[in-house]
Amino acid sequence: MVLEEGRVLAVRKESMAALLLFFLLAVSAVSADEDAFIGVNLGTDLSDMPSPTQVVALLKAQNIRHIRLYDADRAMLLALANTGIQVTVSVPNDQLLGIGQSNATAANWIARNVIAHVPATNITSIAVGSEVLSALPNAAPVLVSALKFIHSALVASNLDRQIKVSTPHSSAIILDSFPPSQAFFNRSWDPVMVPLLKFLQSTDSYLMLNVYPYYDYMQSNGVIPLDYALFRPLPPNKEAVDANTLLHYTNVFDAIVDAAYFAMSYLNFTKLPIVVTESGWPSKGDSSEPDATLDNANTYNSNLIRHVLNNTGTPKHPGIAVSTYIYELYNEDLRPGSVSEKNWGLFNANGVPVYTLHLTGAGTVLANDTTNQTFCVAKEGADQKMLQAALDWACGPGKVDCSPLLQGQPCYEPDNVLTHATYAVNAYFQRMAKSSGTCDFKGVATVTTTDPSHGTCIFPGSSGGRNSSFINGTSLAPSSNSTTSGCLSLFFYSGGSFTSSVIIGLLVLSAVFL
Repeated sequence: MVLEEGRVLAVRKESMAALLLFFLLAVSAVSADEDAFIGVNLGTDLSDMPSPTQVVALLKAQNIRHIRLYDADRAMLLALANTGIQVTVSVPNDQLLGIGQSNATAANWIARNVIAHVPATNITSIAVGSEVLSALPNAAPVLVSALKFIHSALVASNLDRQIKVSTPHSSAIILDSFPPSQAFFNRSWDPVMVPLLKFLQSTDSYLMLNVYPYYDYMQSNGVIPLDYALFRPLPPNKEAVDANTLLHYTNVFDAIVDAAYFAMSYLNFTKLPIVVTESGWPSKGDSSEPDATLDNANTYNSNLIRHVLNNTGTPKHPGIAVSTYIYELYNEDLRPGSVSEKNWGLFNANGVPVYTLHLTGAGTVLANDTTNQTFCVAKEGADQKMLQAALDWACGPGKVDCSPLLQGQPCYEPDNVLTHATYAVNAYFQRMAKSSGTCDFKGVATVTTTDPSHGTCIFPGSSGGRNSSFINGTSLAPSSNSTTSGCLSLFFYSGGSFTSSVIIGLLVLSAVFL
């Protein structure tokens, strides 16, 4: 049962049916849009990372449901078995020439690296090579053949419908990327790009694109503002405007993606979606890279995740989110090259986050505080009636102890529905052991790693709480014999004051569903 978009659910004290309806909607709501996802790249050197089982444990803890491997490592694929995590495996560049010249070699690769692992391991796509046109141009003549041979092997195994085949491109193959409407692919690659796009279109696949605003910013000699690269809000007069389309661009990421869309359209391909296979920002650099900082990396990746999961889309295709894999899950301390090359990770090899992402409003993906300090908060700007309904349900059928919200108690101030709803939905989230789907409340709540406690108001789940019990960082539910348990009261916010009433009938109904 789902409300139509934009419909407002009005909840009043006397409307028991409406409140029960809200409960049904809350428990049936699905917060993740499977058409738009955030994934992670595992990295190129597995010897510089934890064991496969530790990697998978981290993926589960962070609710990461999509991962891209730069090869088809057997131990990693076995560790991912029976997890449901969607996996992209890759044909490394050093194997591309052999596969592109031999159908039998491609079939053998599929047998060893795909058929041997499905369906236990949920392989959903194959990346054939990586940035071949710019990194390995001598292999370009066999690139399309390699994709076709790999796809033919999937067809022979009846796996072509569940596993897509594509190849990641550097955004450097797009020339004159701003304004996006004038962008085009390097025409010297037309003999490869045209048959490649035909293949992707005929197999219902997508264009894989690596998008790095960090490098565009670094190479712009000050032309691109840092805020524009980091998704930070810009005043309207600072936004970049495509004079041909009058589309406004507020960030580099969207401009590059739209440039790829326009470049494809000039080759008469207008329906191919784009998946960004790499994007990120380094957290550390040497003296020549002063903007490779923890704060900038946190800002970019946090804003990127929100941008994708909020289904923002691009100016050319608003509302059509571009699924994106963040580069990368772990720092690679042994990687050769500059300091920044080693520091693109969200986590160190010991599993400790390099920084804690600012993800309020982005759901439960990559709330990367491994100390398990995650909270549920009401969204600012959410509909007041929906917030009230969430508050009422949590303090009633949700069996949350809302007594700290009463006048004179530690969490009464500030006395408004947003902060009271935040306390209530977080208490329910902690009571349910932070289970997936228990911090949504029909879209008015979201997970954050920022502790919402304030003053003497200590929220359930906070390390500063003295009245909460924890087992392995998980808050326990209030005692069933507590005389102040919220399971006996339903709280209503009205004009700055709370009243409570016992609604036995609603509790009887809620007991049926809990």
